[in-house]
Amino acid sequence: MFRVGGKLVPITKEKLTAAQSREISLELLTEEQSAQFEKNLDYDLMLADSAGRYRINIGYFNGEVGSTIRILPTRPKTIDELYLPDIVKDLAQRTKGLVLITGSTSQGKTTTMTSMIDHINASSERHIVTIEDPIEYVHTNKVGIVRQREIGRDTRSFHSGLRAALRQDPDVIAIGEMRDYETIKIALTAAETGVLVFSTLHVISIDKIIERLLSYATATDEGQLRFLLAESLQGMIHQELIPTVDGGQRVACEVLIVTNAAKNIIRRKGGFFLRSVIETGKKLGMVTMLESVNTLLQAGTISENVAKAISSNYE
Repeated sequence: MFRVGGKLVPITKEKLTAAQSREISLELLTEEQSAQFEKNLDYDLMLADSAGRYRINIGYFNGEVGSTIRILPTRPKTIDELYLPDIVKDLAQRTKGLVLITGSTSQGKTTTMTSMIDHINASSERHIVTIEDPIEYVHTNKVGIVRQREIGRDTRSFHSGLRAALRQDPDVIAIGEMRDYETIKIALTAAETGVLVFSTLHVISIDKIIERLLSYATATDEGQLRFLLAESLQGMIHQELIPTVDGGQRVACEVLIVTNAAKNIIRRKGGFFLRSVIETGKKLGMVTMLESVNTLLQAGTISENVAKAISSNYE
């Protein structure tokens, strides 16, 4: 099966047998990787050939072996190619603080973060260190320098790689994903002390961000985490990949720029109040999801049914 425009499409008339699926999957692994797979029952890897690059997960499903393969672009997409709002370029040009790209699984968060890194790399003499699991897009040095580190190959974990990155003279640090409290705390501290930090986070909407981050912290650390987040957060881009009328996909996104009002909310209140900041912040470049979806609908890019389905989650 291929996923095309968000839908699963069969590409062969006959189904693979369990034996065929196992053989195809295990042929992708070395002997050492196969042993690791049998030990852990899951294995993630990257492969590349002359045609492209692939992110692969091999696992057990109902007791049988199967693979999920993601085909990756051979180069980072630009902010303009993704049709992201202009304010995204502004966030990429900040010199310090934290910028979060949020959304649920497979909504293009890494692609957006990569486009922002590419924008910095193409326009500024800055040193960028990325910590990824695995590396999905390979950057080439342009005006700046990009040094990419992969978990398991170049560093042991996100938080150990992040600690090391602070000693590597970075202007920008990009963290593939915030997965634990230690990583979150170090990232916020780095952002507060003069480094521009990008990261992605699984959240269903911007107004859930505070609760999501606080869920990692102990009760005694909640106040400190709120303070660090209020002082360091520059902005958030929350996005959804939605199907277009021509069978493709486009990003719809809402963007929050952290103002003094937003900082006060982060320090004292729940994330629900952040929505009012976005709704009243249009002159600062902020965008609501409803505005983004409506723009795509008016341009004829998406259907009315799709627009209604996405909008219903944000009204």
